[in-house]
Amino acid sequence: MSDSPPKEPAPSADAPAPSSHVPVAVPQQSARLGVALGFLAQVLQVLRFYSRLPVPVFPFEPAPHGAPDMAAAPPAIALAGAVLGALAGGVLFAASSLGLPPLLAAALAVAALAMMTGAMHEDGLADTADGFWGGTTRERRLEIMRDSRIGSYGAVALMLTLAIRVIAIATIVDRSGALTGVLALIAVAATSRVAGLLPLALLTPARSDGAAASVSAPSLPAMLSGAVVAALLTLAAVYPAVSAGAAAVLAAFVMAYIISRIANAKIGGHTGDVAGAAQQLAEIAMLLVFASVSM
Repeated sequence: MSDSPPKEPAPSADAPAPSSHVPVAVPQQSARLGVALGFLAQVLQVLRFYSRLPVPVFPFEPAPHGAPDMAAAPPAIALAGAVLGALAGGVLFAASSLGLPPLLAAALAVAALAMMTGAMHEDGLADTADGFWGGTTRERRLEIMRDSRIGSYGAVALMLTLAIRVIAIATIVDRSGALTGVLALIAVAATSRVAGLLPLALLTPARSDGAAASVSAPSLPAMLSGAVVAALLTLAAVYPAVSAGAAAVLAAFVMAYIISRIANAKIGGHTGDVAGAAQQLAEIAMLLVFASVSM
């Protein structure tokens, strides 16, 4: 028996010649693709949660109709919000292109956004206003907030916030043009939805049951990542008015923080309605900043 290794058989005439150009799987590329598809699946999941849009289901989605994991969702929420803002901005631009005055174009854009989202944030604002100022005890406030009927405080809050949003958007269009109005809507929709999560991150649930108690609180790294994504989207949208963009982002999170403090004092925690109210008031804060300057 020979100690020399066996010789490999000679290639047949029909076998392809060996080549150094045969593609080889690269684990890093596959990992990056997996992360990208996972993030895209999260964005699509958030869009279904935050809107009533007919978002198609793709094969790479593990749980397309499940509730988003709020502990990690803020960056995806920023991008999903930008999509909603772009769609509302499309309505604004189309109405302006048809020659409609800025006030009417702005009203149509706000109406489109409310229809796309099922007015979920507006509903939260109305319930929060009714509960916080219609009740005198923590228990009574929570009871009022759970009631589906809208009271005087909620009705006034809705009328005022809708009017302020419409007028602010119309002012932006009048001063800086319809395209700037579209970009402002994208920035506002992205950032205000991340800011609206601040009560969930800072406070414990005010109830042991309900939707807010069943979701995980956004983690600090996820909130920071979401805030960075939202800020970058805002600065890119309003460039070169960088100072206005930075001031608007700051105003959104300051307003959400104020609502969080009020909620802690009124009901000792957060609810889904409080998150909706924080989003609406953060949106208004940003629109007021943009309406106060020429971009």
